[in-house]
Amino acid sequence: MEIVKPEHLQELLDTFANKDVYIHLETTNGAYAAHFKEGFFNAGAFIRNVVVKYELGKVAGESPHRVGLKLPSGWIYAQGITHYTVDEHDRLLMCGLDPDGKLAVALEISETPFTY
Repeated sequence: MEIVKPEHLQELLDTFANKDVYIHLETTNGAYAAHFKEGFFNAGAFIRNVVVKYELGKVAGESPHRVGLKLPSGWIYAQGITHYTVDEHDRLLMCGLDPDGKLAVALEISETPFTY
């Protein structure tokens, strides 16, 4: 993965616009942190293989970035995106890593279902 270059990431988001695509979105503040700190409040969200057609993808803000996908009836967005890549299956994988390199947020877009 490489550090977000907003213009390049914007170009990649544009290639998926107005197509049926599969979305993977998750957030975590440390799913296993509760094991290390008593009383730690763990929160997260997860969706996978939800098919959407977004009309506009947008990279916004300074690093860490917000990435939004405008749908006909609303938005999907991820706050905290720091890195991205296109993998060998042509999936756009974006994530936000905390200062220790741990995953905080992931937003992934694919024309085929995620199977991993």
